Amino acid sequence: MAALISGDRLRFVLSRLRERLWLKPFVVCLLSIACVFAAKIADSNALLIQVLPSITAKSLDTLLSIMASSMLVIATFSVTSMVSAYSSAANTATPRSFTLIIADDASQNALSTFVGAFIFSIVALTAVKNGYFERAGLLLLFCLTAVVFSIVIITFVRWVDSIARLGRMGSTINKVEAATAKALKRRRDAPTLQGGRMQSPARGQPVFAVNTGYVQHIDMAMLQKWAEEAQVGVVVAALPGTLVGPGRPVAYVSSSPDHPDDMDFTCVIDAFHLGVDRLFDDDPRFGLVVLSEIAGRALSPAVNDPGTAIAIVGAFLRLFTQWSEPVTKGSQQSPKYERIEVPEISIQDMFDDAFTAIARDGAGVVEVSVRLQKALHSLATIDDLEMRNAAGYHAQLALKRARLALNVEEDIAVVQAAAQFSQDIVSSKNYSPLNYKQ
Repeated sequence: MAALISGDRLRFVLSRLRERLWLKPFVVCLLSIACVFAAKIADSNALLIQVLPSITAKSLDTLLSIMASSMLVIATFSVTSMVSAYSSAANTATPRSFTLIIADDASQNALSTFVGAFIFSIVALTAVKNGYFERAGLLLLFCLTAVVFSIVIITFVRWVDSIARLGRMGSTINKVEAATAKALKRRRDAPTLQGGRMQSPARGQPVFAVNTGYVQHIDMAMLQKWAEEAQVGVVVAALPGTLVGPGRPVAYVSSSPDHPDDMDFTCVIDAFHLGVDRLFDDDPRFGLVVLSEIAGRALSPAVNDPGTAIAIVGAFLRLFTQWSEPVTKGSQQSPKYERIEVPEISIQDMFDDAFTAIARDGAGVVEVSVRLQKALHSLATIDDLEMRNAAGYHAQLALKRARLALNVEEDIAVVQAAAQFSQDIVSSKNYSPLNYKQ
């Protein structure tokens, strides 16, 4: 039972629900209906009926009619604007950013408010026309209607400012960077997903997934509970973001010789949640890939927007700097799944995801090449040997591409000067590409 209600699993489920566009409007509609019938409570108090001023049903009828007719138009307009923004984000940035755009709180709150106000007005109007409320109920319903009107006006003004930015390149980059930073921080605080550090190459009996897809989430609590009951050890072989299929094990189970060979691995397979798409939550590398895709599209001949690629390089610098920050005692998560071994994410893989496409597509643009070298130089100064080696390797690789793509000697000289630091790294005794984690 503990595995089914673990905090990590609950976070994953709530994140998926947050991406559903219908959830908030549905909840607000229920609250709107509840508010209408809650006004009937005032009619049961005889003292309130005598003290409170009277509101005619006709005036309330007119007010609710205006709200009902206008809210449906505004809700339709909001949906049209949101769909346009989603299409713009997919076309100008990358389709992989769609889940972040659709989960935008401002747009969901606006749509929920408009639809909720429409349902509120329709239900209240029907109740008023059928004489459901008495004197106190009508007054309370009038007050609720005024409150709803105020909320709608404030939401509409704020939403207009938000929808002007939704789907734009800068807004999309910020959303992807924020999601990636959140995933990186979570993985930095728990590099082995609160399991034990993998001490040796994967060993034991391989466990294969039934379906093909990307690992979106690993339920560590479920794995730990099963391993304790079976008295075995589990080695995770597929981190979130890994594409698994036939011949690609998700885990290895190590057991003593007296364990049966036909163990039931259903719980192990179920602990790995697979899907057709990668997700940002538990997969920091996916955010790096999406940012790299945005930069690659910006550097294509059809778009020719080096400024966006430079902005992405700055985002990578911020993200990797955050990754290298020491973990504070308050945020560090101590291992609590001692029967599970998990490999750590590789700096080499993250640098490959981030900088390969920019170095390749921006090799012929001198300003992008120089900014890339400067960013790698900054990362190389961080007190982290693995990151220093990765920065030196990618700086040398980007320099080779720039030499082949640039035609002007002065441009090549500028890039070479910016990449001079990498030569010192490559020539040092601590440098070797073979030192990278696989």
